[in-house]
Amino acid sequence: MTIINNITLLETTLAKVNYHRNKVTIMINSYPYILLVDDEPFNLLLLEELLLDEGYKTISANSGFEALEIAKESQPALILLDIMMPDLDGFEVCRLLRENPDLQTIPIVFLTALDDDNSRIRGLELMGDDYLTKPINTNLLLTKVKNILDLHKLRQKANIKAVTEEKVSDKLRLFVPEQFLTRIAPTGVDSIKLGHGNEEEVTILFCDIRGFTTISENQSASNTFQWLNVFFTLMNEIIVSENGFIDKFLGDALMAVFDRNEHHCGDAINAAILMNKSLEDFNQNLREYNLETAIKIGIGIHTGKALIGTIGANSRMDSTVIGDVVNTAARLQELTKEYNCSIITSGEVINNLKKPNSINSNWLDNIQPRGKQQTIEIYEIS
Repeated sequence: MTIINNITLLETTLAKVNYHRNKVTIMINSYPYILLVDDEPFNLLLLEELLLDEGYKTISANSGFEALEIAKESQPALILLDIMMPDLDGFEVCRLLRENPDLQTIPIVFLTALDDDNSRIRGLELMGDDYLTKPINTNLLLTKVKNILDLHKLRQKANIKAVTEEKVSDKLRLFVPEQFLTRIAPTGVDSIKLGHGNEEEVTILFCDIRGFTTISENQSASNTFQWLNVFFTLMNEIIVSENGFIDKFLGDALMAVFDRNEHHCGDAINAAILMNKSLEDFNQNLREYNLETAIKIGIGIHTGKALIGTIGANSRMDSTVIGDVVNTAARLQELTKEYNCSIITSGEVINNLKKPNSINSNWLDNIQPRGKQQTIEIYEIS
């Protein structure tokens, strides 16, 4: 009678295993699941029933090769892996999984009759997540399964968050320069808060396109949009090459910040000279942009303390630079029209140059900029 019962149980086991195999494709495309790997059908049945009763989805493989094929088709949430199997043992299955970039992070728990230290050590060396010996303590196994799956979910959430934040940061850098992000979001995008700011010594450069209103009146908005983007791209490349970054595009103007310690004054002047010189090449293509006259610019440069941070409201904020240095640089840019020159810088910039003799500067005046109480010396850079 016992023999008959065992045969009946084995037949039932095989039927259930075959049933599950027939549903593999459906299940792995629909649910997260635990992959059970053992060459003994009876062991598979016991594991299946234990885990199904706890609400887990399972799929069974009776060989290492079959397990690898199933895992490649759709990643399991966890693999419970026997070691002693013909053809391809559990250690080799684990090794192949860990070598596969797409499968190497799947949690693996060895379930085996091998109870010696060498086997345990080898399992750890192959980066198995745990090692349980048969006969299996079901309560211990279920606790391990739950903990490993919960931990794996936490890691996946963390990875997804990190990847998402990285993608957001990459897109955000198109609107906010890296130099701003390191200041206003030192630990990631989520750390951005209204009012974050640092006071620093910087040099500010304002650049304005001369006669922009007249130019834009005589062409379509799409033409203006086209050549403005080409112009700003050219200016940005020069500013970045001289260790600066653009804070804002202001229609027909831009504001750039130079912050390299002890060298920002020289960087700003070098950038201004190159920006003005680059117009020679830009103006060779006027017809392409439907422009009738050459583009000219005016540049103002000043140095001093500024606050770099976030301003606005909790629901809408912007990164910016605030300080008298900004206002003064803007005023100097306006004076380029009055003094009929392309680049004007303050005496403070000249005085802070590491190599003042390396540039051509001409004293222009001692003036009191509009809105300011103190006078400053101004110089033309040629």
